[in-house]
Amino acid sequence: MKRLLLISYWVVSILLVAIVLSSLGYSFPEALLIGTMFLPGALAAKFFFPKVNFKKRRTAVRESVFIVLGILAGEILLFLLTHYYITALRKDHPLSIYAMPDLPALLTNPVFIAIILTALAAGCWFFESWLDRKRPGRGGPVSFTSERKRVSLRPEEILYVESNDDATLVVTTDGRRFKNYTPISQWEALLGTGFLRIHRSYLVNKAAVTRVDVDLLYLGELQLPISRKYKDAVANAL
Repeated sequence: MKRLLLISYWVVSILLVAIVLSSLGYSFPEALLIGTMFLPGALAAKFFFPKVNFKKRRTAVRESVFIVLGILAGEILLFLLTHYYITALRKDHPLSIYAMPDLPALLTNPVFIAIILTALAAGCWFFESWLDRKRPGRGGPVSFTSERKRVSLRPEEILYVESNDDATLVVTTDGRRFKNYTPISQWEALLGTGFLRIHRSYLVNKAAVTRVDVDLLYLGELQLPISRKYKDAVANAL
């Protein structure tokens, strides 16, 4: 369902872009074809920018400039080839590199291209984040957004989930930590019977539990509190 909703997002977005491009003299099918050419750039931006390490400012600036220039150059080339193809079909003549038609100025404007690509990529990121909170999936790897990056984990890789105010912290068996904003109650529904709620702030992997005391649960050397509300559930489950 989440994949279908994401596909729907891209379809609707490209349709809106096509409506804007139809003002450049293209028919709607032609504008739709041109609009589809924004997809590679938007997906590239969504993939590459989260990998930039913004803690190192100088390196981040250099990498960001390279990414932006590469995406803009690729997009203009795609627009040029697509416009050439559309023009060739209109005139009903074979494609020729010696009869390159003029591309509308807006499609060579880096500011316009950057605005459209940013809107598409950022919109997708916010939509995915909303889906993570509202429609957590079941079975197989668990996917969620953490610090602007897409993370996928198998349930057995997750040691415990901790709720802290509006944020939650997913801690893995190898010590990695991922901050996200999916409520712990939704994590409980998402991870299913292999995980046990021991406190309003803690959801643990039952397979990782090594010992249980009166008020404490142990995950190896790690101690987590068991609240009074969940004592009976812990006693019955372990």
